[in-house]
Amino acid sequence: MAKISTAPYRTLSSRPLIHLTRRLTPSAARHPFSTSPRCLKPSNVGNLGLAEKDATIGAQAPEPLTIEGIKARRAKAGKLVAPTASYSDSDMFKSPQAFDKPKARRWDHLLSQESLSREPCVLKQAARYLKKPGMISLGGGLPSATNFPIDSLTMRIPTPPHFAEAQVPAAGRDVTVGKYDVREGRRGGVYDLAIASNYGQSAGAAQLLRWVTEHTELVHRPPYADWRCALTVGSTGALEQALRMFCDRARADALLTEAHTFSTARETAAPLGIRVFGVAMDGQGLRADALDEVLAAWDPAARGGARRPSVLYTVPSGQNPTGATQGERRRRDIYDVCRRHDVYILEDEPYYFLQMPPYGASASASAPPPPAATPEAFLQGLVPSLLSMDTDGRVLRMDSFSKVVVPGARLGWVTASEQVVERYVRHAEVASQGPSGLSQVLLYKLVDEAWGHDGYLRWLMHLRLEYTRRRDAILVACERYLPRDLVSWVPPAAGMFLWLQVDHTQHPQASTKSILEIEDDIFASCIDKGVLAIRGSWFRAEQDVPPSGLFFRTTFAAASEDDMARAIERFGAAVRESFGRQPS
Repeated sequence: MAKISTAPYRTLSSRPLIHLTRRLTPSAARHPFSTSPRCLKPSNVGNLGLAEKDATIGAQAPEPLTIEGIKARRAKAGKLVAPTASYSDSDMFKSPQAFDKPKARRWDHLLSQESLSREPCVLKQAARYLKKPGMISLGGGLPSATNFPIDSLTMRIPTPPHFAEAQVPAAGRDVTVGKYDVREGRRGGVYDLAIASNYGQSAGAAQLLRWVTEHTELVHRPPYADWRCALTVGSTGALEQALRMFCDRARADALLTEAHTFSTARETAAPLGIRVFGVAMDGQGLRADALDEVLAAWDPAARGGARRPSVLYTVPSGQNPTGATQGERRRRDIYDVCRRHDVYILEDEPYYFLQMPPYGASASASAPPPPAATPEAFLQGLVPSLLSMDTDGRVLRMDSFSKVVVPGARLGWVTASEQVVERYVRHAEVASQGPSGLSQVLLYKLVDEAWGHDGYLRWLMHLRLEYTRRRDAILVACERYLPRDLVSWVPPAAGMFLWLQVDHTQHPQASTKSILEIEDDIFASCIDKGVLAIRGSWFRAEQDVPPSGLFFRTTFAAASEDDMARAIERFGAAVRESFGRQPS
């Protein structure tokens, strides 16, 4: 049995039963993923927690939804005990205030047949018998930790607020995780290599799921009760699962997204038989009025037989490739359109915390404005997320550590209603089986044990300033080296991309060459001159529709300021050469 702390605790298997008299709808009777009434605490939906042991922790106290409030809740709840492959869910870690809200809508009518047909893993069903005291298991296939060859791992990390790489050797600290830290009560005794190196739950380890749940509530405060998080193998893998959950080739389902969209998203949808259609954009990204027009006027016959889309995929902050960021009013308008047309939203937000102050450079890069004084002020300055506006539970938000910590961890999380997260986990059980345990324990040691919520938010504040400096440097280079009558851009307010538009109508061969041919000429010249700028046509949502404009995507994420300047100068030379202009 799992070791239980002396404080009062909650596990799914120990919750009191609530007897209810309720008239079920036909869809709820067929698919009983969530049949509890609104305003009650959600329970173990769909037998999600079929595990040998449940994680245990004390009850969550009604503390304020602040960093200090989370610390107080943890102190009162006592130690988290989560052995190998133990079950947990976000309900164990949410504040009591989270449950004093209406519940989400159900989405049976939008889920694919593939998703509706998934059943719990039969091997996990057998594990419930191991909760019987004295039971000896010869059933589970969990290897013994004695045969794991890694005894400990040590990493040197920055100590807040000394985040700069040059400061780490002197001001950083070494963090170590051993194989038996939990058993031996060392280094906090919550998560160790014996647990992380073994099989785990597809929703993720309780230790990191707790931090993710607290972070999500601190930042977004979803306005409905039964939201949950599940860890993922990154947003690309999460998107693939989400598309298979909500889109069905047999139904001729289609996907709406920005007119220029993340090319990997389109390439993910295509083999699934999902047609992708673009929605017009402006400087703030996806246009709500254009989305409404597309949905209201949808004609399957004119769209190759595709039925009216019921899913929108969008990157609201620092959109890839355009760098556009939707303002708060734009996001609310998009959400209202989706409610009106019953469209489910996939909110992909890898750049959310890379929101930057407005650009104000002239001839040289100016120092960025003073940073927010506190993490609370930093959060208040962010554009509210779609998740924070989602009263229906119609948003599946994808977060990732890739752009703000390390992409090689292949670790992120989704947040959605309990019904949707339950279906997501059912899929993950027979696909990825959840993210790497080693990635989870290293991220846990960093963002939870070493930094905590305050330290992590201060890291994001530091990162924001770094990207602001980089953005300003590339914009200064553009002002210096690009022909302004031919090349235009909107300074990005978030992310790591700058979208350059070239006025193809001024090309001397505009009447005889297509946009794609002019783009190809400039691209080839860029390669010859030693700069890689990605062709904008590669990001068109509808590849079978000729482009109406000429664009190139550049990034300020990795190159040094000097290299960025040289690259932009070379790009400007390639444009001038294509247009028959003299070198500057």
